[in-house]
Amino acid sequence: MSFRISHRAKALKPSPTLAMNALACNMKAKGIDVINFGVGEPDFNTPDYIKDAGIQAIHDNFTRYTAAAGIPELRQAIAAKLQRDNNLSYDPCDILVSPGAKASIVNILMAICDPRDEVLIPSPYWVSYTSQVEMVDALPILLPTNENTDFKITANQLEEALSSLANPKALIINSPNNPTGTVYSKEELQKIAEVCLKYDILIISDEIYEKLIYDGENHYSIAQVSEEVKEHTIVINGVSKAYAMTGWRLGYSAGPHEIIQCATRIQGHTTSCVTSISQKAALAALNEDDGSIEKMRREFEKRRNFLVSELNRINNVKCAMPKGAFYTMPNVSFYLHNNKKGITNTVELCHYLLEHSHIAIVPGSAFGMENYVRFSYANSMKNLQEGLQRFKKGLESLI
Repeated sequence: MSFRISHRAKALKPSPTLAMNALACNMKAKGIDVINFGVGEPDFNTPDYIKDAGIQAIHDNFTRYTAAAGIPELRQAIAAKLQRDNNLSYDPCDILVSPGAKASIVNILMAICDPRDEVLIPSPYWVSYTSQVEMVDALPILLPTNENTDFKITANQLEEALSSLANPKALIINSPNNPTGTVYSKEELQKIAEVCLKYDILIISDEIYEKLIYDGENHYSIAQVSEEVKEHTIVINGVSKAYAMTGWRLGYSAGPHEIIQCATRIQGHTTSCVTSISQKAALAALNEDDGSIEKMRREFEKRRNFLVSELNRINNVKCAMPKGAFYTMPNVSFYLHNNKKGITNTVELCHYLLEHSHIAIVPGSAFGMENYVRFSYANSMKNLQEGLQRFKKGLESLI
């Protein structure tokens, strides 16, 4: 039987990061020793005090539907967190708890975008941004960057792009960034915010890696620039990365009252609410602290230092030092243009390295950036050491 599938569904491409992870998992299931650098989640366990809160919720029979926007005490805890960590004041009714930051972004895009609206996205970008924009019938407008600009857009670049657009609606900015680890400074965000105000566009600020910043740097939210900028900004965050809670599926958005209320109505007709147990666990994550988060951050910083140093020791590989998240993107363009295997792009290169060297990394093209590959250093030092040797030997086998 043949069914008519929507154009929207036909246009969506599978997530390249999940696709690479699936290939790696299939090889592992066959008994092949694959080291996976493609997964974007902490390799640590959820801290015990958070797990205990989730278990207690089950024992307390807190297992029913909650309000669509989230339980009041969690929204209050998020508001307190935003005030404490970011000096941002939000009423709990201007916060929406969603099943992951992905859902948070989609809810906001559905609330603000009409067909053919234009959403600007710096490139390289997290793989889902463009698909999420297309899902709401809006148009992703890419702003290219490179390692010479530290993978950042500039205010002048943004203004030049906006001046030529017909229906600009929003800018998605992600700092710390996936896939590059780039962190925007306060001054850079101030200049970008000025342009957004000038053209009266909204800002979707994805801050999911906020807690993972290195070298003594501090996270700065673009919503902190001014009250006017805050009224143009929707802050996206969650507990997945900092608290090693990816499977608990809990993210949140905070922003202008009208937008959050619209997004809440949308969520009420889709996922209803976040799992009640996850909400109690997230409440503990935000309200308590046993030192686990800082311990994980320090370990990620140690791994980053090792990984980047060793990548730069490999002939014809160049890798910038990321300031945040747990990713880095080495430049492997030499091996795309000088190899005896007929490899011409990073998809082919990553498949070759998976099959030949048994390491899984993600092609830069998945993030809109050819000539690079993405490593996640959310992995053990043992795997980093062995994986880098495999990566080096795999590249050497090409020439």
